[in-house]
Amino acid sequence: MEQQQQQQQQAPGGRRRPRLVSMLGLGQRCWEVTLDEERGRLAWRDPRPPRRGGGDYFVPTSEIIAVEERELNKKQGSIGKWQKMAKPHAFTVYYVKKARNHRWRCSDVTFWCVDEHLCNQWIQALKELLEMQKSRPKQLLVYINPYGGKRQGKRIYEQKVAPLFSLASISTDVVITERANHAKDNLFEVNINKYDGVVCVGGDGMFSEVMHGLIGRMQKDSGIDQNNPKAPLVQCNIRIGIIPAGSTDCICFSTIGISDPVTSALHIIVGDCQPLDVSSIHHNNTFLKYYVSLLGYGFYGDILKDSEKKRWMGPIRYDYSGFKTFLSHHYYEGTISFQPAKHTLGSPRDKDSCRTGCYICKKTEQQLAEQHKECGLKDEEDEEWKVIKGKFLAINAVNMSCACTRSPKGLSPAAHLADGSADLILVRKCSRFDFLRYLVRHTNQDDQFDFSFVDVYRVKSFQFTSKLSEDNESNVTDIGKKRFGQFCRDHPACCCNIANSSWNCDGETLDSSAIEVRVHCQLMKLFARGIEENHKDEAAYSQSSVEQLL
Repeated sequence: MEQQQQQQQQAPGGRRRPRLVSMLGLGQRCWEVTLDEERGRLAWRDPRPPRRGGGDYFVPTSEIIAVEERELNKKQGSIGKWQKMAKPHAFTVYYVKKARNHRWRCSDVTFWCVDEHLCNQWIQALKELLEMQKSRPKQLLVYINPYGGKRQGKRIYEQKVAPLFSLASISTDVVITERANHAKDNLFEVNINKYDGVVCVGGDGMFSEVMHGLIGRMQKDSGIDQNNPKAPLVQCNIRIGIIPAGSTDCICFSTIGISDPVTSALHIIVGDCQPLDVSSIHHNNTFLKYYVSLLGYGFYGDILKDSEKKRWMGPIRYDYSGFKTFLSHHYYEGTISFQPAKHTLGSPRDKDSCRTGCYICKKTEQQLAEQHKECGLKDEEDEEWKVIKGKFLAINAVNMSCACTRSPKGLSPAAHLADGSADLILVRKCSRFDFLRYLVRHTNQDDQFDFSFVDVYRVKSFQFTSKLSEDNESNVTDIGKKRFGQFCRDHPACCCNIANSSWNCDGETLDSSAIEVRVHCQLMKLFARGIEENHKDEAAYSQSSVEQLL
């Protein structure tokens, strides 16, 4: 049982990496356990597998959460003849267990042996390996919104997330927000350099608040004027982690593939890093907002504005306001001008979805860096602008797919997280029935852009001006009040042309119908790795068969 081997592997550059191999107890059987640093994994194999279960199992060392020495009680001590020889020594390895639909769970496996020195050697080797994971956070600043979604943020963090952070030896400073923009204001005051990341517990609105605070703090410290729409913004190196506790949690779903607090916490613990594009919105050289998922005018803007009056209804208010907005069928006249994103390799109509280690995002980053070295942002004004005028039911600009549980593909299935572009979706005036067909396609596998009244473009910047803003140079808000309720002559009376809509900016209303939008490539980073491909062998180390033996 005490059999052990410590082999040396030749690594590139002449360095040698240890390969620890021992025969250790697992349940009532003896297993061959290997810690292979070269291949980056912990593996265990049953040399004499029974007919049911058994076989080979492994865990990537990058997904080991913690290792602890463990006392085996009498119940656990039914481990065969070796327990009669000497008191067994044991250690438990906690690791990420991947389940279906991108769900992660914390699982564990306990190995034992009668040699105390061997047990300590394994514990020491695993802990040293965890210390080498430099991307893992040691100290986090946590903001909890106790009022978002179903008001479960504080409970979710305390019961599901905090124990995992404690297990992974992550220290936290927790702030429970008491008002709107509490987190944003606090981020301008704290010593941000003492933290390895910022975690927000809440919905998309809470994430937006933390994002604005971090980006704003970074630009302030770097002397960048955010009111200049052409200013090259400084990247944020501090990662943001999202613990979903809101109504939709679109950003979380689009970056890891599921809205689940435990899964998100484990992505934070293992130190994942996913770059993310951020778009800035300006009006007359005045900064308004940033967004990372959806900027929607018309249909989605009207839904949000109506739902804000019905917060007392809870999350169901979005269904009510959505149905009401669909029936009203308002359209809006305006002019869209945009710069095509010629630097990107993909297209909104292709089938190349953004996944973990996305080639398009990596290649785009390199191309943009080279372009900016050669010509900078100033020469972008000389590039081609396309102009479209019309009557629109919806104008949507998305930096990511905007997938969620109700729309698994999202508004633009092929949108990329970090390619320096946005997908601009224009839904022109059409019948209610046609618009319903378009909306239904967000819930199935059909091409949602395959309609004559829908256009989609991949852009790096765009401008929008409503018809009323073009006709009048006075304040947009005053125009809306004076001209509200204008009727359309060439359309049935039930489909009226309201003066102006509002923008749905990552779930927050924005009242401005003359805006300028620019995409900033990979401006910030998340504790995420993008959506992983579903492989058949994903459960190779799920431990399901091992659990049958314990």
